Formats: sequence, C-alpha cells, structure tokens
Amino acid sequence: MKQLFSGLKIEVNKNLYVKDPESSALGKKIVENSIILIDKIGFENFTFKKLGFEIGSNESSIYRYFENKHKLLLYLTSWYWTWKEYQLVFATSNIEDTEKVLETAINVLTRRIKRDNLTSHIDEIILNKVVVNEFSKSYLTKKVAKEYKESFFEIYNRLILRLKKMILAVNSDYPYAAALASTVLEGGLHQHFLREHFPSLTECNENLSPAQYFNNLVLSTLKHTKNGQKN
Repeated sequence: MKQLFSGLKIEVNKNLYVKDPESSALGKKIVENSIILIDKIGFENFTFKKLGFEIGSNESSIYRYFENKHKLLLYLTSWYWTWKEYQLVFATSNIEDTEKVLETAINVLTRRIKRDNLTSHIDEIILNKVVVNEFSKSYLTKKVAKEYKESFFEIYNRLILRLKKMILAVNSDYPYAAALASTVLEGGLHQHFLREHFPSLTECNENLSPAQYFNNLVLSTLKHTKNGQKN
C-alpha cells in the first residue's frame, strides 16, 4: 500500500482552507497537531489559541490557513474520506466477482485503521479516532445545506455513490442501494464508537469487527431481498 501511494497527494476542496496547509512546514504542523489535540480534548474544547500554544505559534498564524475550526474539521474529515477512497479503488481494482468487490469495499470502509505512512505528518490511526468521534459535528449544523451545495461533502457523497454502484452490481433490483450504502459508511463509524464507549449496545468487539457485521448485513440483505420483498 505504501508503494502504491508513493508520491500521491490528497486533494481536498480548496474552499475549506485559506492557504493550502500542505504548502508549508507550518501548515503541516497545524494539521498534524490539530488532529492530536482534537483527539485529546475533543472538538468542543478545541480552539486555535490552544493549538497555537501546542505548536509554539501565534493564533493568528493558524487563521492564515483556516478561517475557523469548523473549516479545519471539514478539511480533516475530507482528507480522511479521500484517503479511504484511494484505498477502496486500489483494493477493488483487479477483482471481477461483484460480491467479492462489495465485500472488499465494506472491509476497507469499516475496518480498524492501520498506519500506512502516506504522509509523515498525519497519523491515520489518530485521525480515524477523530472522525469516529467528531465527524457528525461537521454536518449537524444550520449551514449544512449551503455547505453541501458548495461541495464541502463531495468526497463523502462520492464514496457512498461508489458503494451504491457496487451494491447494485450484486443485486440490480435492490431499491434502497443509496440508503444501504450510507448506512454502511455512517454505521461503520457508529459501531466503532459503540464498541469503545457503549460496548453493551453492540456485538462488535475484539473478536467481531464492524466489517464482519456489515458484510453479513449487506450481503444477506441483497441475497434474500429483491424489489423490496423477501424471496
């Protein structure tokens, strides 16, 4: 995976930042430490002032890269989903069996994260924890409709549509493909959250992964359902 991603640059919507953080050492430091600090204290308690203290820089220097912490969270989550999309494309590119493609895709989108060293300044394991705990805060806002129209969630939307296409390749008559695909993406985060914080509310644990659960859910549903009716 590391060789496949060598030289690859994650592209994020330019409207999410004032200055590309990948363009300078300070920008990369801001991204790296924001992930660590949000994971440590939570997004509600996170401020640019606290981040500035962590990186030994003025708060104003962070505003040269991001308009506010909401845009920073959107940047981090967009980076994460773009990284996931690259993994998905590489993992499924040489598979012809449609069920195997779908199973592989679900595994990629819901599995436990391992560090792949795509970028030295981003710890994907910690970023995954931030996404699990904080992603919903990026869209549960009054501005979400406007931000959706401005393509702030384009990559998340594109991932769901990719998965929808894979679902329909297995069962072209299934009428709820988009709903099922979005359930997998959002549910994957939720199951990891439950496993960590509310273990009694899920069967997912060290022996049963969210990937196993969603593969069972999706493939069983497609196998036994056609046109919204059980066979």
